[in-house]
Amino acid sequence: MSGSHDHDHGSPVTDSGRLAVALGVILAFMVVEVLAGVLAGSLALLADAGHMLADAGALGMAWWVTHLAARPAEGSMTFGFKRAEILSAAANGVTLVVVAAVVAVEAIARLVHPVAVDGAVVAVVAVAGIAANGAATLILAGAQRRSLNMAGALAHLLTDVWAFVATLVAGVIVIFTGFRRADPIASLVVVVIMARAAWGLLRASGRVLLEAAPDDLALGEVREHILGIGDVTAVHDLHAWVVTSDLPAVSAHVVVGDECFRDGRLPEVLDRLQACLAGHFDVEHSTFQLEPARHAAHESPQHD
Repeated sequence: MSGSHDHDHGSPVTDSGRLAVALGVILAFMVVEVLAGVLAGSLALLADAGHMLADAGALGMAWWVTHLAARPAEGSMTFGFKRAEILSAAANGVTLVVVAAVVAVEAIARLVHPVAVDGAVVAVVAVAGIAANGAATLILAGAQRRSLNMAGALAHLLTDVWAFVATLVAGVIVIFTGFRRADPIASLVVVVIMARAAWGLLRASGRVLLEAAPDDLALGEVREHILGIGDVTAVHDLHAWVVTSDLPAVSAHVVVGDECFRDGRLPEVLDRLQACLAGHFDVEHSTFQLEPARHAAHESPQHD
């Protein structure tokens, strides 16, 4: 089992450049959409513009976090600012919830009391919005996809693409049928899309902040592999968590035979443990306390 692995950590500089370009595209189109929404009297367009404002905030925060996370560990920040990306993802989730709530309230009001909407303007702007958000999404497509920070930025853009599709459908319906409630109905579709994206981001970032084990790391299998290593007789206080998106970590108390302490084989056992986790589970940040069986009497209450 080898302890060396190749990882695609992405380039902070490259990702930062992609974010900056995508941010410029979104800001430019957002201004156009606000003007069009006001002129057309379309809540769907204004709702999309509000979502694009959240997109711009998400992209701006993601851009800042890529620089922050690249800062080296120093002083009390022993992991540097790598977890800032998790906070960014959580903030993106919260902004999606807030925007969705605001749009939902106004959409319901317009369902009860529909207002005149210029369907042609809505449809044209929606097509342009699909193009703009699609372009921004493609710009970010080559960024580090395992990063929750980048996932949050992409979630905003992808939900906006689908939101513009719903807005386009609403515009076409208004043009051909005059059904004004199509606009707030499209807005409620946008709300559902935003809520779904928000849930994904909040769940993923919440698990990291609560230091839950990674979804793709089965602790039972980790335990079995550790117990299968020569000289290991037991394992307890096994913990697994995620420091940031691409940095899972494991720690455990590992009981080894007394002879390992007498003949100096502890470094070899430690090497095998670390190589096992790196080779089988892609966990390169692991910490083990090697102890004899008699040490159990000196420990605080344990867990499995």
